[in-house]
Amino acid sequence: MKPAEARQPVCRTCSDAPSGQLLLGVRQFNSHHWFECHETVEALWLQATGELRNLYQGIIQLAIAQLHWRNGNFNGALALLQGGIGYLQQVPSPCQWLDPADLIRQANLLLAELKQLGPDEMVHLNQGLLLKITTVSP
Repeated sequence: MKPAEARQPVCRTCSDAPSGQLLLGVRQFNSHHWFECHETVEALWLQATGELRNLYQGIIQLAIAQLHWRNGNFNGALALLQGGIGYLQQVPSPCQWLDPADLIRQANLLLAELKQLGPDEMVHLNQGLLLKITTVSP
């Protein structure tokens, strides 16, 4: 191996096992610590390319969408739900032991419910619709 090649970072792919940092982000997401999830996954996103960059961006946007919902920002919640879905649609399922297809399904249900409730009634959201990232066997 040439010295220049030895210094190249290893490119992770969807078929790789998730990093401990990604698993921490998933735990934060599923525990409704959405801002903390954003911070954790953003550090991965900054270094990622391709499908993983889309995976991380989708998770970040869905986390912040729910934070916007909790803070009463209806338009922000809708926009980031739609954006997160768009990013995840570019990711195969499974990806790093996560199930983006299931997350897209959940996000579409949440989006539809929020649209039906509207900005004045969004506080009455069935919290059972809040998103959970599921894992799959490798």
